[in-house]
Amino acid sequence: MELSQLRTFREVAEALSFTRASQKLNLTQSAVSHQIKALERELGEPLFIRAKRGIVLSEAGRLALEYAGRILEEADALRELISGREHEPRGRVRAAAATQAFVHLFAGLFESFMREHEQIELSFRTTVSTEQTVADILGGAAEVGFASLPVYSPALQVTELFDDELVLVVGARHRLAGGREAAVEEIKRERFILFEHGASIRRATDAFFSRVELRPDLALESNDTYFIKLMVKHGLGISLLPSWAVREETEAGKLAPLRIAGHQLTRTVAMVALGRFQPSPTRAFIAYVLSHKDELQEMARPI
Repeated sequence: MELSQLRTFREVAEALSFTRASQKLNLTQSAVSHQIKALERELGEPLFIRAKRGIVLSEAGRLALEYAGRILEEADALRELISGREHEPRGRVRAAAATQAFVHLFAGLFESFMREHEQIELSFRTTVSTEQTVADILGGAAEVGFASLPVYSPALQVTELFDDELVLVVGARHRLAGGREAAVEEIKRERFILFEHGASIRRATDAFFSRVELRPDLALESNDTYFIKLMVKHGLGISLLPSWAVREETEAGKLAPLRIAGHQLTRTVAMVALGRFQPSPTRAFIAYVLSHKDELQEMARPI
């Protein structure tokens, strides 16, 4: 088993395409296929299943991808320690979170990082839940994740970044839009547009509903922050969102944020990564984010 085979396998598994993987690796498609077949022979199991619209990972392939990621990370770490390349980081960093809201908050920071580190490829993906974000990091599908606390795993390095506040968000024409606060009794008759179960924001909202004994009437569930805001704007329901996520719409008069009388819905957002030695691109990204903690806290301040 060769490291080159594992790298090729990882690229094919992530792209789910021999063609796209060969282009990214600058190899012929036949060379990529040959490496995958050689790896499958050595492991004694098929790693991919040919489907009508391409390929998908087999059960053995999913397990192999987890181990391949770990092996390649350790090999890269060893290479950096021996060669001293940690002073010139190059490679990739994959960030993940269970809500697109973080894309909006971190967009400027991500852009400035890529300008200052042109040799590092940074990508961001939305997962179906905070648990999936953690699983992606543990399984090697992502290097860094963002989630609200608590996050539990002895294998993870969890670093607090900032505190923020969830506010009740209604459309500009909603009956509550003119006020600064709303009582719990006033919102019990409302329909809610919420994040899906598993998202860290949904976890915080469900905890609030439990405290005030409110069983929300659900209009919609989505992990797409922009879709939720659009539906609230059009009057299909109300929502609970981080105050910074609706700053632009508030200033434009499209949405109205309110606090819930007698309750302050605060949470702590953290950056999550593996606790063991990280490749230099990941270390550079983590250090960059930490150096901008004050800026993130300022952007996340309540409206």
